[in-house]
Amino acid sequence: MPDDVLTEGGETRDTSLSDALSERYLAYAMSTIMARSLPDVRDGLKPVHRRLLWAMHQLKLDPASGFKKCARIVGDVMGKYHPHGDAAIYDAMVRLAQEFAARYPLVEGQGNFGNIDGDNAAAMRYTEARLTDVAQALLEGIEEDTVDFRATYDGEEKEPVVLPAAFPNLLANGANGIAVGMATSIPPHNAGELCLAALLLIEDRQASLDALMAVLPGPDFPTGGVLVEGPESMREAYATGRGGFRLRARWDSEAVKGGGYRIIVTEIPYQVQKSRLIEQIAALMEEKKLPLVGDIRDESTELVRMVIEPRARNVDAGVLMESLFRATALEQRISLNMNVLDATRTPRVMGLREVLCEWLDHRHVVLVRRTEHRLGAIARRLEILGGYLIAYLNLDEVIRIIREEDKPKEALMARFELTELQANSILDMRLRSLRKLEEMEIRREHKKLSTEQKALQGLMASEKKRWTTIADEVRATGEKLGGARRTSLGTVPMVGAIDETAFVEREAITIILSEKGWIRAQKGHLGADAELRFKEGDALKLAIHAETVDRIVLIATNGRAYTLKADAIPRGRGDGQPVRLLLDLTNEDDVVTFFIHRDGARFLVAATDGRGFVVKGEEFLAEKRTGKQVLVVDGQQELALCIPVTGDAVAVTGSNNRLLVFPLDQVPEMTRGRGVQLMALKDGATLVDAVVFTLAEGLAWKHGGGMKVETDLRLWRGQRAGAGKQPPDRFPRNRRFAG
Repeated sequence: MPDDVLTEGGETRDTSLSDALSERYLAYAMSTIMARSLPDVRDGLKPVHRRLLWAMHQLKLDPASGFKKCARIVGDVMGKYHPHGDAAIYDAMVRLAQEFAARYPLVEGQGNFGNIDGDNAAAMRYTEARLTDVAQALLEGIEEDTVDFRATYDGEEKEPVVLPAAFPNLLANGANGIAVGMATSIPPHNAGELCLAALLLIEDRQASLDALMAVLPGPDFPTGGVLVEGPESMREAYATGRGGFRLRARWDSEAVKGGGYRIIVTEIPYQVQKSRLIEQIAALMEEKKLPLVGDIRDESTELVRMVIEPRARNVDAGVLMESLFRATALEQRISLNMNVLDATRTPRVMGLREVLCEWLDHRHVVLVRRTEHRLGAIARRLEILGGYLIAYLNLDEVIRIIREEDKPKEALMARFELTELQANSILDMRLRSLRKLEEMEIRREHKKLSTEQKALQGLMASEKKRWTTIADEVRATGEKLGGARRTSLGTVPMVGAIDETAFVEREAITIILSEKGWIRAQKGHLGADAELRFKEGDALKLAIHAETVDRIVLIATNGRAYTLKADAIPRGRGDGQPVRLLLDLTNEDDVVTFFIHRDGARFLVAATDGRGFVVKGEEFLAEKRTGKQVLVVDGQQELALCIPVTGDAVAVTGSNNRLLVFPLDQVPEMTRGRGVQLMALKDGATLVDAVVFTLAEGLAWKHGGGMKVETDLRLWRGQRAGAGKQPPDRFPRNRRFAG
């Protein structure tokens, strides 16, 4: 590969293109991971959100103040801290203010900030904002040296590396982000429950996950809903940091006149747009994929109210809703991938306990730094107050020195053994402060600060006291900001408890497969004399009568079985669709036969080399494009036939003009494999046809316009894998029983 020439600071050096690209892509990846997409485990914020809150704090937009235009806020963030597009910054701000998007909004908006239907917020010049109490809790103590600051992108300002975070924001509000090679997805939780779990960890860092989940049973979404994930699945997700939760809409049935009912949906899953949800349901109704639903309409105001009418009064409400849950966004799977930046800015996937412990450790660091900052401030103030008291005790001398000395500061320091700070404070003292009353206030302040200093020193000396203080803060946060749970815990739906055919409108159809592999379904059961149209050069291969609720099994030459739902087969009088587009079939493979699945059916499958076995029909079922391997074929061999098993004897024919009859019980029943030899075939001969029949009734084959039955089969009877005998006279020349 040719080298690329790079110029750096006036120096030119040769490097390979791959190295140059790798170096730059790695820098881009690290920037995306650490400065854009992944939240910090300590405050749960990405840089853009942290900068927004910091800029609003600098603008003094606390909950008690007035609102300011969002354009002003976005301008400050973009100009001082976040050198990106104003649209991206405003979108992030809007999301922090949306009550249906954030469980605990960090921004209080005034104006149009969008709605649950998916409508956009008004332009930033029309909307106003300020911080909420939750955001204030995240910023609490930031002026007290509780966190580190760094220079902004242009070096003119300072911004916090992380917020003090007196609120468990990461789990409370959740996060979503896609970085390079990794992503994060954290659903929101109830802050009160998070604080209770944190209190358990303060008492015992080894508290079990079960104990934590006893007070934190699962996510709590801003739009409510019903959580239907199993407890074992949720436990695994919280233990590993990876998993998911099934969330369903909340609904109830409402009686109407005439003995009927209607479904009222009052809460929809998280991050689902109501208008698109209704459009989706309406489209599925038009496509006849929701046969139990008669009508849907939106009666929402500020509260969600979707009305669903059943097609008939006898339709069970639970079955109707189950059909909607399976086919629409009324049920959503919310993923959990707790991939976050730890305190060392390293991306890691953490479990529930580790995330809470990281937050508590951060709160401990904040407490220590806040206490040290306060002790420093107290020490400075006590030092100043000490100087004031000396000045009061020696007031005349102090006044003389100030009036007469050329360098009064040095003279005061030398005369009374003052520090430079004390001397400067005395010199800066106002004349009216020389009152006796002021002296008394200084003594009271000195005593009060000394008491506080002693208490803080005791706090710094005892880790137990520090954790007690943190526990009190966490408890207060939970009581003040937690709120009631919105998402309730429901029962886990039983897999397979609902008959899927109830979701499909039962209708008679004829399924048609052409020689060139085009498949279609036509309405009704067509007669044998029905006129069927095909592409030029194509013709009918197979046609069966079925219903839209049936499952169709297709057997291919590659030995695989494929399952199609009858209602999914293209409908109409056209040419249909190539079966290879519905299934993963290569151009070398072809469909041998297809039939309706019936419980309890058994089949004989055999390859062209004469090997085969009996298999249950249930082993064919595999509703996926790749199908399911049943008969294993090698080399040039193919699956030759798949016939139903109804009888006690097997008759097989080969291309070597031989017929063999043997007992069915000599063929084993298997689920997968190559099988056993049904008929001895030599010199390149192949298996042509087979049939399973009842020996007492005789062997039948097509002859002329009817069927010929041979009951005396002694000449052709033998053991499995025998060579067989020449077929009887007037046996079809193609050696097939169906002619």
